[in-house]
Amino acid sequence: MVGDAQGGAGIPVKSRGNDRPVYAISIAADLTGLHPRTLRIYEEKGLVQPARRNRSRLYSERDLERVRMIRHLTQEVGLNLAGVRMFLEVYERLEVRGSADAIAWAIERTIRRRRVR
Repeated sequence: MVGDAQGGAGIPVKSRGNDRPVYAISIAADLTGLHPRTLRIYEEKGLVQPARRNRSRLYSERDLERVRMIRHLTQEVGLNLAGVRMFLEVYERLEVRGSADAIAWAIERTIRRRRVR
């Protein structure tokens, strides 16, 4: 864990928070194995929201974890970006409100979307 890291002399090293935006888009792209344009597309689609400083995107460790999850869902699982969005919405609801609410929400949303068609 980053917070448990120690320096060379056994001295604890101050960890950076997971939410602290520190990585420019080129570094974030290298760390995630994606092209910077792909990261911009994920942002355009609302899948990731890096911080902005003077028109520059800055990614936090949490943002990079989310990008890695998106990459896994698209490349390994085979979801398209709309499917990724739905998955992430359910995942976030599970994380915040609990499983019963997330499942009910997903069913309700699916029913509403089918009525619109």
